[in-house]
Amino acid sequence: QVQLVESGGGSVQAGGSLRLSCGASGNTYSVNYMAWFRQAPGKEREGVAIIKRQDGGTNYIDSVKGRFAISQDSSKNTMYLQMNSLKPEDTAMYYCAATPQRLTISNWIRPTEYNYWGQGTQVTVSS
Repeated sequence: QVQLVESGGGSVQAGGSLRLSCGASGNTYSVNYMAWFRQAPGKEREGVAIIKRQDGGTNYIDSVKGRFAISQDSSKNTMYLQMNSLKPEDTAMYYCAATPQRLTISNWIRPTEYNYWGQGTQVTVSS
């Protein structure tokens, strides 16, 4: 089992920045990928960014490319999401997810591919 705990959410004005953190504990050696998802009220949960634990390879959805950056500190078993130039449409609950599975460029955004989830941290961006 892997436990995930997010932190760093909050309320900011459009154009502002936030950095989310996700601390992992337990059988972290089994994790191949970690990702950030978000879910706005009335909408489906969507993948935002993913990082491969072994080599740090990353991928993003188009709407956050150039604004968000995912990173990791393996020594601390922590993943980060630096969010810059935030927009009101970025408002959502943000979740950290992890999986031991091998993912592809087409399936990494599917929530069903992930075995472990955090409780979420709220991000609110006002205009």
